[in-house]
Amino acid sequence: MGLDSWDEVRTAWAVARLGTVSGAAEVLGVHHATVIRHIDALERRLGAKLFQRHARGYTPTEAGRDLLRVAQATADQFGQLQGRIKGQGETVSGDLTVTSITGIAPLLTPVLVDFQSRHPGLTVRFLTDARVFRLEYGEAHVAIRAGAAPEEPDNVVQPFGHLRVGLYASGPYVEREGLPSGPAELPKHRFVVPEGPPARAPSNRWLIDSVPGDRIAFRATEPAALLAAIRAGAGIGFVSVFEASQHPDLVEVMPPRSDWAVPLWLVTHVDLHRTTKVQALLTHLKDAARGWSAL
Repeated sequence: MGLDSWDEVRTAWAVARLGTVSGAAEVLGVHHATVIRHIDALERRLGAKLFQRHARGYTPTEAGRDLLRVAQATADQFGQLQGRIKGQGETVSGDLTVTSITGIAPLLTPVLVDFQSRHPGLTVRFLTDARVFRLEYGEAHVAIRAGAAPEEPDNVVQPFGHLRVGLYASGPYVEREGLPSGPAELPKHRFVVPEGPPARAPSNRWLIDSVPGDRIAFRATEPAALLAAIRAGAGIGFVSVFEASQHPDLVEVMPPRSDWAVPLWLVTHVDLHRTTKVQALLTHLKDAARGWSAL
Protein backbone atom coordinates (compact mmCIF):
# COMPACT_ATOMS: atom_id res chain seq x y z
CA MET A 1 0.00 0.00 0.00
CA GLY A 2 1.61 3.27 -1.15
CA LEU A 3 1.05 6.99 -0.96
CA ASP A 4 -1.88 6.71 -3.37
CA SER A 5 -3.80 5.09 -0.47
CA TRP A 6 -3.16 7.90 2.00
CA ASP A 7 -6.50 9.63 1.35
CA GLU A 8 -8.29 6.38 2.16
CA VAL A 9 -6.24 5.87 5.34
CA ARG A 10 -6.88 9.46 6.39
CA THR A 11 -10.60 8.91 5.86
CA ALA A 12 -10.56 5.71 7.95
CA TRP A 13 -8.69 7.54 10.69
CA ALA A 14 -11.33 10.29 10.74
CA VAL A 15 -14.16 7.76 10.91
CA ALA A 16 -12.47 5.94 13.80
CA ARG A 17 -11.92 9.16 15.74
CA LEU A 18 -15.41 10.55 15.18
CA GLY A 19 -17.38 7.30 15.03
CA THR A 20 -19.67 8.33 12.16
CA VAL A 21 -19.47 8.79 8.41
CA SER A 22 -21.21 12.17 8.60
CA GLY A 23 -18.75 13.46 11.20
CA ALA A 24 -15.76 12.36 9.13
CA ALA A 25 -17.26 13.89 5.98
CA GLU A 26 -17.72 17.24 7.72
CA VAL A 27 -14.17 17.33 9.08
CA LEU A 28 -12.63 16.23 5.78
CA GLY A 29 -14.83 18.52 3.68
CA VAL A 30 -16.12 15.75 1.42
CA HIS A 31 -19.47 14.12 0.67
CA HIS A 32 -20.48 11.24 2.93
CA ALA A 33 -20.56 8.97 -0.14
CA THR A 34 -16.84 9.66 -0.64
CA VAL A 35 -16.15 8.53 2.92
CA ILE A 36 -18.02 5.26 2.36
CA ARG A 37 -16.23 4.72 -0.97
CA HIS A 38 -12.81 5.25 0.67
CA ILE A 39 -13.59 2.80 3.47
CA ASP A 40 -14.87 0.16 1.04
CA ALA A 41 -11.83 0.57 -1.24
CA LEU A 42 -9.40 0.32 1.67
CA GLU A 43 -11.08 -2.83 3.00
CA ARG A 44 -10.90 -4.40 -0.47
CA ARG A 45 -7.24 -3.41 -0.79
CA LEU A 46 -6.37 -4.94 2.60
CA GLY A 47 -8.72 -7.90 2.37
CA ALA A 48 -10.10 -7.28 5.86
CA LYS A 49 -13.00 -5.55 7.57
CA LEU A 50 -11.80 -2.39 9.30
CA PHE A 51 -15.08 -1.41 10.97
CA GLN A 52 -18.16 -2.96 12.51
CA ARG A 53 -21.18 -1.04 11.15
CA HIS A 54 -24.04 -0.50 13.56
CA ALA A 55 -26.92 1.92 14.07
CA ARG A 56 -24.87 4.35 16.14
CA GLY A 57 -21.92 4.48 13.75
CA TYR A 58 -18.65 2.71 13.01
CA THR A 59 -16.42 0.87 15.52
CA PRO A 60 -12.90 -0.28 14.48
CA THR A 61 -12.23 -4.02 14.33
CA GLU A 62 -8.88 -5.43 15.49
CA ALA A 63 -7.53 -4.96 11.95
CA GLY A 64 -8.90 -1.43 11.96
CA ARG A 65 -7.14 -0.63 15.23
CA ASP A 66 -3.85 -1.91 13.81
CA LEU A 67 -4.21 0.32 10.76
CA LEU A 68 -5.14 3.33 12.88
CA ARG A 69 -2.05 2.95 15.04
CA VAL A 70 0.02 3.23 11.86
CA ALA A 71 -2.05 6.25 10.75
CA GLN A 72 -1.52 7.96 14.13
CA ALA A 73 2.25 7.40 13.96
CA THR A 74 2.34 8.73 10.41
CA ALA A 75 0.33 11.82 11.35
CA ASP A 76 2.66 12.44 14.29
CA GLN A 77 5.67 12.21 11.99
CA PHE A 78 4.09 14.68 9.56
CA GLY A 79 3.44 17.04 12.48
CA GLN A 80 7.06 16.71 13.56
CA LEU A 81 8.23 17.46 10.01
CA GLN A 82 5.92 20.46 9.77
CA GLY A 83 7.23 21.87 13.04
CA ARG A 84 10.82 21.49 11.89
CA ILE A 85 10.17 23.08 8.52
CA LYS A 86 8.34 26.00 10.11
CA GLY A 87 11.31 26.66 12.34
CA GLN A 88 13.95 26.56 9.63
CA GLY A 89 13.56 30.13 8.38
CA GLU A 90 16.40 32.58 8.83
CA THR A 91 14.09 35.45 9.71
CA VAL A 92 11.98 36.18 12.78
CA SER A 93 8.64 35.76 11.02
CA GLY A 94 5.78 33.31 10.57
CA ASP A 95 4.35 31.45 13.57
CA LEU A 96 6.12 31.15 16.90
CA THR A 97 4.43 28.92 19.46
CA VAL A 98 5.29 29.26 23.14
CA THR A 99 3.81 27.16 25.94
CA SER A 100 4.00 27.63 29.70
CA ILE A 101 2.24 26.86 32.93
CA THR A 102 -0.83 29.05 33.46
CA GLY A 103 0.48 30.61 36.67
CA ILE A 104 3.17 32.69 34.97
CA ALA A 105 1.04 33.83 32.02
CA PRO A 106 0.58 37.36 33.48
CA LEU A 107 4.36 37.69 33.76
CA LEU A 108 5.17 36.28 30.31
CA THR A 109 2.43 37.85 28.22
CA PRO A 110 3.83 41.43 28.21
CA VAL A 111 7.25 40.05 27.31
CA LEU A 112 5.83 38.09 24.36
CA VAL A 113 3.80 41.11 23.23
CA ASP A 114 6.96 43.22 23.29
CA PHE A 115 8.82 40.57 21.28
CA GLN A 116 6.08 40.47 18.66
CA SER A 117 6.05 44.27 18.38
CA ARG A 118 9.75 44.15 17.54
CA HIS A 119 9.10 41.59 14.79
CA PRO A 120 5.90 42.65 12.96
CA GLY A 121 6.08 39.66 10.60
CA LEU A 122 5.66 37.29 13.50
CA THR A 123 2.49 35.72 14.89
CA VAL A 124 2.90 34.57 18.50
CA ARG A 125 0.78 31.67 19.75
CA PHE A 126 0.88 31.45 23.55
CA LEU A 127 -0.54 28.17 24.85
CA THR A 128 -1.20 27.55 28.54
CA ASP A 129 -2.59 24.17 29.43
CA ALA A 130 -2.24 21.49 32.08
CA ARG A 131 -0.91 19.00 29.52
CA VAL A 132 2.72 18.98 28.40
CA PHE A 133 3.02 19.99 24.75
CA ARG A 134 5.27 17.70 22.72
CA LEU A 135 8.15 19.66 21.25
CA GLU A 136 9.36 16.63 19.30
CA TYR A 137 6.13 16.72 17.28
CA GLY A 138 6.32 20.44 16.57
CA GLU A 139 3.52 21.40 18.98
CA ALA A 140 5.61 24.33 20.27
CA HIS A 141 8.90 26.06 19.54
CA VAL A 142 9.68 27.04 23.14
CA ALA A 143 8.27 25.71 26.42
CA ILE A 144 8.61 27.26 29.87
CA ARG A 145 8.15 24.43 32.35
CA ALA A 146 8.10 24.27 36.12
CA GLY A 147 9.31 21.72 38.64
CA ALA A 148 11.96 19.05 38.11
CA ALA A 149 14.23 19.50 35.09
CA PRO A 150 12.59 17.97 31.98
CA GLU A 151 14.32 14.80 30.82
CA GLU A 152 12.78 14.10 27.40
CA PRO A 153 15.43 13.05 24.87
CA ASP A 154 16.48 15.55 22.18
CA ASN A 155 15.41 18.57 24.23
CA VAL A 156 17.70 21.45 25.15
CA VAL A 157 16.95 22.48 28.74
CA GLN A 158 18.17 25.74 30.31
CA PRO A 159 17.45 27.10 33.82
CA PHE A 160 15.12 30.09 33.88
CA GLY A 161 15.14 31.10 37.54
CA HIS A 162 12.60 30.27 40.22
CA LEU A 163 9.01 31.31 40.76
CA ARG A 164 8.87 32.62 44.33
CA VAL A 165 5.61 32.30 46.26
CA GLY A 166 4.35 33.47 49.65
CA LEU A 167 1.22 33.05 51.74
CA TYR A 168 -1.31 35.86 51.32
CA ALA A 169 -4.79 36.80 52.48
CA SER A 170 -7.20 39.62 51.72
CA GLY A 171 -7.49 42.69 53.94
CA PRO A 172 -11.06 41.83 55.01
CA TYR A 173 -10.00 38.27 55.94
CA VAL A 174 -7.18 39.62 58.12
CA GLU A 175 -9.56 42.07 59.79
CA ARG A 176 -11.93 39.22 60.68
CA GLU A 177 -9.50 36.43 61.51
CA GLY A 178 -6.21 38.16 62.29
CA LEU A 179 -2.77 36.95 61.21
CA PRO A 180 -1.08 33.77 62.43
CA SER A 181 2.01 34.56 64.47
CA GLY A 182 3.79 31.54 62.95
CA PRO A 183 3.30 28.08 61.43
CA ALA A 184 1.90 26.72 64.72
CA GLU A 185 -1.15 28.98 64.40
CA LEU A 186 -1.93 28.05 60.80
CA PRO A 187 -4.45 25.34 61.78
CA LYS A 188 -6.66 28.07 63.25
CA HIS A 189 -7.19 29.58 59.78
CA ARG A 190 -8.94 28.66 56.53
CA PHE A 191 -7.07 28.00 53.29
CA VAL A 192 -7.43 28.09 49.52
CA VAL A 193 -5.62 25.29 47.61
CA PRO A 194 -5.55 23.82 44.10
CA GLU A 195 -8.02 21.05 43.28
CA GLY A 196 -6.66 17.61 42.47
CA PRO A 197 -4.23 15.09 43.95
CA PRO A 198 -1.60 16.34 46.42
CA ALA A 199 -0.19 19.31 44.58
CA ARG A 200 3.13 18.96 42.82
CA ALA A 201 4.31 22.44 43.84
CA PRO A 202 6.52 22.25 46.95
CA SER A 203 4.57 25.11 48.57
CA ASN A 204 1.28 23.24 48.36
CA ARG A 205 2.84 20.01 49.60
CA TRP A 206 4.13 21.99 52.59
CA LEU A 207 0.68 23.44 53.24
CA ILE A 208 -1.07 20.06 53.03
CA ASP A 209 1.41 18.72 55.59
CA SER A 210 0.99 21.78 57.87
CA VAL A 211 -2.78 22.14 58.25
CA PRO A 212 -5.64 19.67 58.87
CA GLY A 213 -7.75 18.76 55.85
CA ASP A 214 -10.86 20.30 57.40
CA ARG A 215 -9.21 23.74 57.27
CA ILE A 216 -9.32 23.72 53.47
CA ALA A 217 -12.23 26.03 52.66
CA PHE A 218 -11.92 26.47 48.91
CA ARG A 219 -10.42 24.51 46.00
CA ALA A 220 -10.13 25.44 42.32
CA THR A 221 -8.31 24.18 39.24
CA GLU A 222 -7.32 27.51 37.71
CA PRO A 223 -4.74 29.91 39.24
CA ALA A 224 -6.99 32.86 38.39
CA ALA A 225 -9.85 31.33 40.39
CA LEU A 226 -7.58 30.58 43.33
CA LEU A 227 -6.36 34.19 43.36
CA ALA A 228 -9.93 35.49 43.11
CA ALA A 229 -10.97 33.31 46.06
CA ILE A 230 -8.10 34.60 48.21
CA ARG A 231 -8.91 38.20 47.30
CA ALA A 232 -12.60 37.56 48.08
CA GLY A 233 -11.71 36.43 51.62
CA ALA A 234 -12.18 32.66 51.33
CA GLY A 235 -8.93 32.03 53.16
CA ILE A 236 -5.14 32.13 53.03
CA GLY A 237 -3.34 30.80 49.99
CA PHE A 238 -0.15 30.79 47.99
CA VAL A 239 0.36 33.57 45.45
CA SER A 240 3.46 34.29 43.39
CA VAL A 241 5.41 37.32 44.55
CA PHE A 242 4.94 38.87 41.11
CA GLU A 243 1.17 38.35 41.17
CA ALA A 244 0.90 39.69 44.72
CA SER A 245 2.77 42.84 43.69
CA GLN A 246 -0.05 43.58 41.23
CA HIS A 247 -2.73 43.44 43.96
CA PRO A 248 -2.17 45.90 46.84
CA ASP A 249 -5.29 44.53 48.57
CA LEU A 250 -3.36 41.35 49.46
CA VAL A 251 -1.67 41.05 52.85
CA GLU A 252 1.47 38.95 53.26
CA VAL A 253 0.86 36.22 55.84
CA MET A 254 4.24 34.48 55.49
CA PRO A 255 7.10 35.70 53.26
CA PRO A 256 8.57 33.48 50.53
CA ARG A 257 10.70 30.57 51.65
CA SER A 258 13.42 29.03 49.53
CA ASP A 259 11.87 25.56 49.84
CA TRP A 260 8.61 26.87 48.37
CA ALA A 261 10.22 28.25 45.19
CA VAL A 262 9.42 26.47 41.92
CA PRO A 263 12.31 25.99 39.43
CA LEU A 264 11.55 27.21 35.90
CA TRP A 265 13.12 25.86 32.71
CA LEU A 266 13.39 27.01 29.10
CA VAL A 267 12.94 23.96 26.87
CA THR A 268 13.47 23.69 23.11
CA HIS A 269 13.84 20.77 20.73
CA VAL A 270 17.34 20.23 19.39
CA ASP A 271 16.09 20.49 15.79
CA LEU A 272 14.70 24.00 16.35
CA HIS A 273 17.00 25.30 19.07
CA ARG A 274 19.46 27.02 16.71
CA THR A 275 16.89 28.56 14.38
CA THR A 276 16.90 32.34 14.15
CA LYS A 277 13.52 33.03 15.72
CA VAL A 278 13.93 30.55 18.57
CA GLN A 279 17.33 32.00 19.47
CA ALA A 280 15.90 35.52 19.25
CA LEU A 281 13.07 34.63 21.62
CA LEU A 282 15.35 32.86 24.10
CA THR A 283 17.59 35.93 24.24
CA HIS A 284 14.57 38.19 24.70
CA LEU A 285 13.17 36.02 27.52
CA LYS A 286 16.50 35.88 29.36
CA ASP A 287 16.96 39.65 29.04
CA ALA A 288 13.46 40.25 30.41
CA ALA A 289 14.00 37.83 33.31
CA ARG A 290 17.00 39.84 34.53
CA GLY A 291 14.55 42.62 35.36
CA TRP A 292 12.12 40.41 37.25
CA SER A 293 13.11 41.32 40.77
CA ALA A 294 10.04 39.44 42.06
CA LEU A 295 10.99 36.21 40.28
